[in-house]
Amino acid sequence: MASRNGKTADAASAATQSLKPALRKQVLAWRDALGAAERTSLSERITARVLELDACRKAACVMAYIGFGSEIDTARFVADILAQGKTLVLPRVEHGNRALKLFEVRDLENQLEAGVWGIRQPRADLCPEISAAQIEFVLVPGVAFTRRCERLGYGGGFYDRFIRGLVAQPALVAAAFALQVLPDLPTQETDQRVDLVVTEDGAYRAPGGRQ
Repeated sequence: MASRNGKTADAASAATQSLKPALRKQVLAWRDALGAAERTSLSERITARVLELDACRKAACVMAYIGFGSEIDTARFVADILAQGKTLVLPRVEHGNRALKLFEVRDLENQLEAGVWGIRQPRADLCPEISAAQIEFVLVPGVAFTRRCERLGYGGGFYDRFIRGLVAQPALVAAAFALQVLPDLPTQETDQRVDLVVTEDGAYRAPGGRQ
């Protein structure tokens, strides 16, 4: 019976996994269809909401990312974090071991370089490495979310592994366009939720979340 249940669970997991690529493609197409001016305007509204969060205002060490492609423009967010004198942490993708390495960035103009997929990331030779235990707030990227704060990433599993490995409990917040919030997502045990999803229309809190 245990073996049969195991096979059933494996089949269900494989079926769930098979649904993700098409859903990613659809949501990314919706996001890509936003005009540049609209994307900028919505990004400003969402960023303002995130910066007003108590968890963000109180955090001394904030992890973020540099927006890429049709993602929300995070330029104002990271600049504001630095202007407030907070420690800004950005990830560097370690493609070989499929992990994120964390670095403190003080100079956005001179301490970043194009990394995997062209995403700007810290230069390891210019930025000090930071322990995840120091981080109090994490801005988490993603393709799609639900109002229950379930998350569909880009498929590499980098942030799922990062979140699973956290010992401390920083606030996990996703900034997304409203079009990225769906009624349901195909999720598996390895898929990690965030605590809060912030859009231009409002915010959604995870059941039992910290935010």
